[in-house]
Amino acid sequence: MGEEKKDEAEKNSLENDSLEAPSTEVKTADSESNSLESGAVAAEPAEDTSSKKKSKKSSAGKGGIVGFITTHLNIYMLLFLLLLVIAGLAIFISYQSSKKEAAKTDIKVEKLSEKDLAAIQNSTTTVGDAKSVLNVESNAVFNGRVLVRDSLDVAGTIKVGGALALPGITVSGTSQFDEVKLNNISVSGNATVLGQLSIQKSLLVSGGATFGGPIAAPQLNIDNLQINKDLVLNRHIAAGGVTPGLVFGSALGAGGTASVNGSDTAGTLTVNTGGSPTAGCFATINFSQKFNSTPHIAISPVGASAGSLNYYINRTSSSLSICTASAAPASSSFGFDYVALD
Repeated sequence: MGEEKKDEAEKNSLENDSLEAPSTEVKTADSESNSLESGAVAAEPAEDTSSKKKSKKSSAGKGGIVGFITTHLNIYMLLFLLLLVIAGLAIFISYQSSKKEAAKTDIKVEKLSEKDLAAIQNSTTTVGDAKSVLNVESNAVFNGRVLVRDSLDVAGTIKVGGALALPGITVSGTSQFDEVKLNNISVSGNATVLGQLSIQKSLLVSGGATFGGPIAAPQLNIDNLQINKDLVLNRHIAAGGVTPGLVFGSALGAGGTASVNGSDTAGTLTVNTGGSPTAGCFATINFSQKFNSTPHIAISPVGASAGSLNYYINRTSSSLSICTASAAPASSSFGFDYVALD
């Protein structure tokens, strides 16, 4: 009993000597673990703030310039920068396209060397392309044909030693030709010939013709000639044409003959009487071309025997008869000249 009391007194003295207050809660191992857990929970806010700072730094690092622009620049500044970018792209695309076009139209100039000339002489050779220019400094002689598939531009004169065959020619300016031979020519506008115009064959004029000077022609065939002023003939009038037909009349007498020399317009009837001629017609002249109406005829007797006769005529648009009212002398020769005008 005494020992138990002694132990209890020592326990009380130990409790009194402890630094902890009587109200101090003594925690066990379980309570210490719980306190550690509560302490961990209480310390979490400090760890969160540091992690937030790290996340902000990482987000700022990830966003970079775009994040800075989006946070510090307004929408108007962004639109202005977008317009600048679009304008720069348009200028760049235009420059590239113009550069390509310039490259397409660029014409290269190539000189033909002696080696190239030798190759051309021996065989068919293609030199350059359609964009290249063949520059030949020396004279060139082609023994064969030369074919130009596209247009031919000549800066100087063209001299052709032989014949020139052209399917069509268009001359916009003034042209000068020493000698031109044309198989067929059609002039739709006015034509002026300053020199002499020589036409080897016939000239057909559908409309009117006006000549300011004299006309020289070895033969002029006109279907219908109308002269509005005086007709001046410096030489004789030759009445040409076919010799008309002739039929003998009864006034020639037995064995008498007649002949005509001339044309429908003018001629001579020669009469050779035979035996016992009588009054009547010596001969009838049948015109080769019928007149439009009964012609006007002038008769002139040739010789004394014809002048002593009482001669007269019968006329129609197709014939002329020379007659006498009195018998002509037998076995005599005389004649009559006639002129027939329509």
